[in-house]
Amino acid sequence: MTQLEEAVARYHKLLEAEPYKDLAWAQALAERMQAEHLTQGGRPICPFLRPHFITRRQYEGLVRAAEALFSAIDRVKQMALANPALLARMELLPAEKMLATADPGYPFLAVTSLLDARLANGSLYFVEYNADTPIGVAYGEALADLFYECAPVKEFRRRYALEKLGGKKHLLAAMLKAYKEFGGQRQPRIGILEFRQAFQTADQGEYVVLCEFFRSEGYAAEIVWPDQLEYRSGVLRRGRFEIDLIYRRVKVQEFLLRFDLSHPLVRAYREGKVCVVNSFRSELAHKKAIFDLLTDETVTADFPAAERKAIRQYIPWTRMVRPVKTTYQDETVDLLDFALKNREKLVLRPNDGVGEQHMVRGWESDASGWERALKRALRTPFVVQERVAPNFAVFPLLRYGQLEMRNMQVDLHPHAYLGKVQGCSSWLTTGESGFSSLAGLAPTFILEPKG
Repeated sequence: MTQLEEAVARYHKLLEAEPYKDLAWAQALAERMQAEHLTQGGRPICPFLRPHFITRRQYEGLVRAAEALFSAIDRVKQMALANPALLARMELLPAEKMLATADPGYPFLAVTSLLDARLANGSLYFVEYNADTPIGVAYGEALADLFYECAPVKEFRRRYALEKLGGKKHLLAAMLKAYKEFGGQRQPRIGILEFRQAFQTADQGEYVVLCEFFRSEGYAAEIVWPDQLEYRSGVLRRGRFEIDLIYRRVKVQEFLLRFDLSHPLVRAYREGKVCVVNSFRSELAHKKAIFDLLTDETVTADFPAAERKAIRQYIPWTRMVRPVKTTYQDETVDLLDFALKNREKLVLRPNDGVGEQHMVRGWESDASGWERALKRALRTPFVVQERVAPNFAVFPLLRYGQLEMRNMQVDLHPHAYLGKVQGCSSWLTTGESGFSSLAGLAPTFILEPKG
């Protein structure tokens, strides 16, 4: 049993003992989450009753690998913007391409970004990149504070040292640096851009938490919807609230499904009158095709040795689904024939993270179903990627007022600000396709024994 496994076993045993097994502390924890807006869809963002623990060695290895890859990804994006042939391989919509070529007013392609990591048994792989800020930044720090002081964790801390992994201050610092590079002269007024669903009656908890944080740091901040924005006389505003800096979590493709390039935000952005973080240019990296370019050695041949090593070691082989010849483990293969014959070790992922297209796991498909999926992938941009084994761990969770032990898939998300990793969050799912009410965030701590 490893040191980490021993610590987890000790924590689980603690929950079975008095005074914790009556779960009054867990009910109180859930009520605190509701009160502090740590919810998603009306339920607590974290149904789990223990944090996710990682060792310092694991965290430091995660940081080194992720920062090398963030640098390589930034390099690929720069190449794509300068090379129409590479940009075409990203499969951008015309409006996306137009926005990607607009100058955001600062040099950073991604102010905030994250990777989706699988860390287990000494192995580390990154299966997805997003030029985005995960909910783990807004929620993870608050969850860590709640758990750190809850009764069983306080008891657990008598034997183990726990280090929190926060990131809100780093997020704000990166936003302000982008705003300064943009040419902002005054303290920015921040608009947090949110899409509201037709049935939605309140702001999402994530945005409320961030808005309260920005205000606590002395910045005027409001949650705004695209429908509310106006652009007049060189000023973007929501009613009387003038906006200098937009914090954007709304993806471009989602935005373009409802609005066109004449929208006030787009006009203000293209005329250099509002700083947008992340810029519309960052959407290049939302495409899964970014991993196609990264794992194509003809593209990365001149990259620094450390970045090429990180790509080979940590990114699974990925190709856009096309009727082409390509390489796999230094051999030339017909891509479609190879994919057809090797479904057990392959997964199909839609190039875009939005829309109705879904991932198809080859090992869960029969031969005919996989063949149909490949044909669909030729019509709508998909990548085919080598399978990466998920990491599962047992977590206690509160369900219908009872303690339930559940085997959950754990994905780690290292958070980067201007390419530097500052913390990470842990997202837990059942590992099955589709929505599950059991999915959620777990606070992440670096664990070390005392003494």
